[in-house]
Amino acid sequence: MAIRFELLHTCKQSGARYGLLHTPHGTFETPIFMPVGTLATVKTLTPEEIKEVSDGLILGNTYHLWLQPGEDIVKAHGGIRGFMHWDGALLTDSGGFQVFSLTDMRKIKEEGVYFKHHKSGESLFLSPEKAIEIQEKLGADIIMSFDECPPHDASYEYTRDSLARTLRWAERGKKALTTDQALFGIVQGGLYDDLRLESAKKLIEMDFPGYSIGGLSVGESKSEMYRILDLLNPVMPKDKPRYLMGVGSPDDLVEGVIRGVDMFDCVLPTRNARHGTAFTTTGKIQIRNKQFEWDMTSLDPNLQTPFSKYSKSYIRHLFKAEEILGMRIMTYQNLAFLKQLMKEIRQAILEDRLLDFKKEFFTRYGYLK
Repeated sequence: MAIRFELLHTCKQSGARYGLLHTPHGTFETPIFMPVGTLATVKTLTPEEIKEVSDGLILGNTYHLWLQPGEDIVKAHGGIRGFMHWDGALLTDSGGFQVFSLTDMRKIKEEGVYFKHHKSGESLFLSPEKAIEIQEKLGADIIMSFDECPPHDASYEYTRDSLARTLRWAERGKKALTTDQALFGIVQGGLYDDLRLESAKKLIEMDFPGYSIGGLSVGESKSEMYRILDLLNPVMPKDKPRYLMGVGSPDDLVEGVIRGVDMFDCVLPTRNARHGTAFTTTGKIQIRNKQFEWDMTSLDPNLQTPFSKYSKSYIRHLFKAEEILGMRIMTYQNLAFLKQLMKEIRQAILEDRLLDFKKEFFTRYGYLK
């Protein structure tokens, strides 16, 4: 099997999990946050910098790499790893989320999804088998089943039918796999408890090496997301990794870990960075604000990075002048912050004090007034 998960400690205070995820390209402590490298690059950073601000496991996006430059070109380079000169571990999504976000441009059939290219309008088709074929060529250590991510406010009937088809697609994708890559099943079911439990049960019976939780952080409230995680936590296999897809705000990382999640990814830290918002150890700041015009202090005095020498005043100037260096500095800061946060979370789990850590962190960060 391409991966192996070891559960080494459960926090006595919170029930959170500390473990090791063994992959062909490294062993990683969990819980872990994985930066998103959509098009075989984490925007604005070099692979060497990505290594500094991650734990060595990042994501690539199947849909976007399929369309540009094409999976065969990526394969000719030796997969994503050779294409971008990355020597760490990789995970790819299935492309399903991107396809299903094209609400007005796609038709869902049992065989797969027919849709239009989001830029050119070209007719395209993606099926469970095709998603696996593309991901095999991209060459990630961990890959995803092709699923439908229904809207958070979809009706019970729509979500029920969507889930049934997604489970059939999961079986088809598993049968189509020809490599030893670790294929994860994706738990769907919207905000309906019985459908979520059914999805988890059926996927566990299929015996995947890991399980993703999809269809959250797509417009529902935080309390609804936490409720679904609370529901799934006791039924998910203890000896396999659990991956919460598309979640990466600091509060959600802490809350997700408390609810048994081992792996997270999100474009939020890098997207926020390009728009001038920094995660710092004392809370979020928007660097464009006038209050930083004369601020000679570093971006985050409590977190030293190669960019700590630059003042908030200078970084604000870079954003006002639309200089790319500003985006690079902020991207590095946000990912370095999350790497440090996950390290602190893991230590708190090992010391059986994660709930105490949550209170301290939420107070310091401004989540608790």
